[in-house]
Amino acid sequence: MALYEHVFLARQDMSAQQVDALVEQYKGVIEANGGKVGRVENWGLKSLTYRMKKNRKAHYALMDIDAPAAAVHEMERQMRINEDVLRYMTLAVEKHEDGPSAMMQKRDRDDRPRDDRGPRRDFGDRGPRREFGDRPPREGGFERAPRPSAPRES
Repeated sequence: MALYEHVFLARQDMSAQQVDALVEQYKGVIEANGGKVGRVENWGLKSLTYRMKKNRKAHYALMDIDAPAAAVHEMERQMRINEDVLRYMTLAVEKHEDGPSAMMQKRDRDDRPRDDRGPRRDFGDRGPRREFGDRPPREGGFERAPRPSAPRES
């Protein structure tokens, strides 16, 4: 049997329990066709780069699969039919990674304490950077260009 990593995106208006139910449904499809599902990670609700089917956010889920190709094709066929699944991607891998995925490690990294020293002050030859509002005001306020006048018909 081949090894796969499968990621799918579910609609934003679904609850976490409904996403878990979707994962269990597709896990059942894989197991019914002679495969098995290893690690399952729910990455949570994340913003999308662009809108997909009128959704700005989506629930992400990852599954490590050890199954024949026919089982994966059947799962993908059912995902195409399901309106709750926005996108999916299945990759064949040589071996499954141990431990949490990169997305889960990223979440752990964001919990570390921040350095509150402020912006970096290494200016080099340019001198200090000007901030918004550092420029002295012009005399007389804003300058406007004259409006072009329409030709008059006589």
